[in-house]
Amino acid sequence: MILKIENLHKSYKNVKAVDGVSFYIRKGEIFGLLGPNGAGKTTVIKMISTLARPDMGTIEVNGCDVITNRRGVRQTVAVVPQENNLEGELTVYDNLRVYAALRRVSCSKSSIMELMERFGISEKKNELVDKLSGGQKRRVIIARVMLADPELILLDEPTLGLDPSIRREIWNLIAQIKSRGKSILLTTHYTEEAESLCDRVAIMSAGKIRRMGTPEELISETGRYVLETCGEDGCRIFRIVRSRDELDAAVRENGTAGYTVRDARLEDVVVSEGGINEHGV
Repeated sequence: MILKIENLHKSYKNVKAVDGVSFYIRKGEIFGLLGPNGAGKTTVIKMISTLARPDMGTIEVNGCDVITNRRGVRQTVAVVPQENNLEGELTVYDNLRVYAALRRVSCSKSSIMELMERFGISEKKNELVDKLSGGQKRRVIIARVMLADPELILLDEPTLGLDPSIRREIWNLIAQIKSRGKSILLTTHYTEEAESLCDRVAIMSAGKIRRMGTPEELISETGRYVLETCGEDGCRIFRIVRSRDELDAAVRENGTAGYTVRDARLEDVVVSEGGINEHGV
């Protein structure tokens, strides 16, 4: 087990940002925190990476407590933040070189070039970061943290604001990182992203975990099929059913016209929990 969190709490003034969160991540696993902006996902990331101190609860990273052994935690963890924190006036290569120096990581020029090749940015090595596209900058940020060879990578909304095609390219990079035996905590509010990438998912809102399991388990517990019909006012009505027999009964009840049937998705699980519109910190 690379990460273990028990009964985690964090408040800012009178607002509970994280309220009794518990979960664990196995080595080599991608674990997703799925929820809206303000659910508390980023606050969890900050506490794991020792940037914020828990009010209550425990966090262990590879056996290191985040309060009593911060140095051990920081040697194990690397964070890819939501925002672009690259040095825009430096080249791609120099951004990686400077990061390695700051982290006191011994990297030869050839090893940096090899990493850039793996992440598809070697052709941009001498280009200023400010000249890159959003997707290219995201590739550089992810490649940069891999210089330190961390055991646990914290990806905070890694595809936020990217075009769908670029988003899928980043998914491929994340899958590549996992294939090298790394563990990943991924925060996202994209249900498709969580369903595609994550071995297990926790649905989070208002500082609490509402549901947790593999995407397949969560979908199966909620219902296997979705019946879509058209209401009298023209609005689409969605009904989640658990079995084929229940689906057949629902079709008979609604008549034979004006409906479609599809397999349930993780998005439907989130909708059944009230959507992702709750507010937190």
